[in-house]
Amino acid sequence: MKLERLLSIIILLINHRMLQAKDLAKRFEVSVRTIYRDIEAINAAGIPIVTYQGVHGGIGLAEGYRLDRNLLTNDELATIVTALRSISTSYEKVQHQQLMEKMNSVIHPVDAEAFQSKTSRVLIDYSPWDNNTHLQEKLKRIEQAIDTCLFIVFTYSDAQGRVTQRTAEPHTLILKGRQWYVQAYCTDREQFRLFKLRRIKSLSVDPKLSFTRRPLPEQKQIKGKQSSLSHNNEVVLRFQKEARHLAEDWFDAEELIPTENEAWLVKKAYPEDEWLYSFILSFGPHVEVLEPVHLRDIIAERAAQITKIYK
Repeated sequence: MKLERLLSIIILLINHRMLQAKDLAKRFEVSVRTIYRDIEAINAAGIPIVTYQGVHGGIGLAEGYRLDRNLLTNDELATIVTALRSISTSYEKVQHQQLMEKMNSVIHPVDAEAFQSKTSRVLIDYSPWDNNTHLQEKLKRIEQAIDTCLFIVFTYSDAQGRVTQRTAEPHTLILKGRQWYVQAYCTDREQFRLFKLRRIKSLSVDPKLSFTRRPLPEQKQIKGKQSSLSHNNEVVLRFQKEARHLAEDWFDAEELIPTENEAWLVKKAYPEDEWLYSFILSFGPHVEVLEPVHLRDIIAERAAQITKIYK
């Protein structure tokens, strides 16, 4: 931990002309005295530290000091920073921020503006519109359990509404289709399972029960709902003419087929499940199922049930 703190202090001093000891102490949750001892250790290692006196004084590095960065080009560093910024939108980690600080620190001042421009061209924002603190807490707990090889215990509600108690060995956190999952070996089912974090309740980590990591299944790529077209049915949807903007939120413009009455048809293959029913109903009166006929009947029945609730 001390070595990581020393390196992080060096990176911060490279990226900022001057910092106060009290701010560093607060950031790393140590005393000011500890920070000064760290500064002495850094100085003893041959990295020049300068102390500025006065009200606006602080600690800084000698002018012109930078880390060696011969291994990576600016474009490669920009790619890493862009990826880290995108991941951090949904998965907050202090290490991500520290690594981005390191990346920025090795850029020559002459190239700094161009580098910042490259890293801000693309941002893939995985974060939900609501600030889900419960989800972030689950992510942190499961990550700690993965790092320490400890079992997790939780209540799980599956897609059919069945509620069960589970004990599992967590192996991998996966972000798929804007949803977080944990790939874990379930001791009850004696096989690897994929658990959606939003369906996990009463999560706890058992500090007394550890496991040895197992080889992951050969099928390393976790397939989503629409990956196996052999189990999909073609669905034909008709959007009202005034609802084209809603259709374009989910489909490419090239997939919208105009009709004579100025409506828009979409033909798409989907697996039929609860997700599909909810997806179609989410468009309200702006969409109509044309095919298959049995799906049309299901949506009509569910819409009638919704109407009945409000009568």
